[in-house]
Amino acid sequence: MVAEQKYPSLEEIGEDPVTLRLIAPAYAGREGELTAVLQYVFQSVVFSEQGNAAFSRELIRIAVSEMHHLELLASMIAKLGALPVFSACPPYPVGYYSAACVNYTKIPRQMLCADICAEENAISCYEGILCRTKNAPVAAVLSRILEEEKEHLKKFNELLAAL
Repeated sequence: MVAEQKYPSLEEIGEDPVTLRLIAPAYAGREGELTAVLQYVFQSVVFSEQGNAAFSRELIRIAVSEMHHLELLASMIAKLGALPVFSACPPYPVGYYSAACVNYTKIPRQMLCADICAEENAISCYEGILCRTKNAPVAAVLSRILEEEKEHLKKFNELLAAL
């Protein structure tokens, strides 16, 4: 299982404004890791309130994984030369993150469809960054994150099929 594999080290990452601009949207853009964390935590509570503890636990498990991705991206942004402000374009103080990016539907099928879409977008985003970056240490970390996003997509499809 990918979740049990270690992440590559961030030690070799140094200042690189080009790579910084590539990864910033994955951190706190409309469809970035911050949105995933907030959306999955919201949905976990909704599933719990609807009496579906199993789905609630699964959403929290995935949210924790996304929190780890968020922390990794924040650390990389810092090493690449910017403060990890919640913006799609650090270090510039513009385009700050808004929780309006979260999908707040409470209908189980719609929640899971939104999650599937979010994971497909994350996969596409990371694949796009990997095609454009020349920064090998960053690419190694992003490749590892990408594998977990693929696992999340598989799990959300399983949950949707189980409804």
